[in-house]
Amino acid sequence: MPRADRTLSERLSDEIVEIIRAEQLGPGDALASSRDLARRLDVTTPTLREALRRLEATGVVQFRHGSGTYVGPGIHRRLLANPHRPRIDRESVLELAEARLVLEPAIAAAAARARAEGGMALLETAVTNALRPPVRDVRPAVHFHVALAAASGNALLREAVEALLHVRVLDQIEIRHRYDDRERDHAEHVQILDAVRSGDEAAAERLTREHLTSIRDVVAAADLPRSGE
Repeated sequence: MPRADRTLSERLSDEIVEIIRAEQLGPGDALASSRDLARRLDVTTPTLREALRRLEATGVVQFRHGSGTYVGPGIHRRLLANPHRPRIDRESVLELAEARLVLEPAIAAAAARARAEGGMALLETAVTNALRPPVRDVRPAVHFHVALAAASGNALLREAVEALLHVRVLDQIEIRHRYDDRERDHAEHVQILDAVRSGDEAAAERLTREHLTSIRDVVAAADLPRSGE
């Protein structure tokens, strides 16, 4: 049931999401300009932009400087990030690395078993992501490990990995900065892809575990502030 005390910004955010869905826009698709949306929703442009900023905080939309506003990957998420995240520390980064180490090797085995067609296509594309660092706010369309989960054919597994990386995005950025060997990262991703492609569940699981263990060990050795410091 709708809340009677919802702010105008909250209501506009919902209406923008409804426009995205009605027009069947997906991640990476451009939205109409703020001026056009404001006219369509009969509000001022500053009010409309406030609603867009709310949606940006949860990844539903993305602003690209000099280009416009685009649908973000958060449009399909059910688990959303806290836009007021606490600052990262060694414990939070290590927690993410260890959580991934628990979850993703088994997902890789499931991917090798299923080799879902759509997911495999994503995986083939995403395998070169490590060689193409993000440029400002332009990032690869699909994270390699999200594509790996997609290859399992289980939409919930893909969503779980994607949501985990989004909810802990600052920790993930710190991991990427610490594990900054793009050639090695790419080579290990290629090995994982080859194992999945060949249907070798044991190899896919082992290689993913070794890859994530290396990442975890780099984080564990990093000189990061500890909780409370």
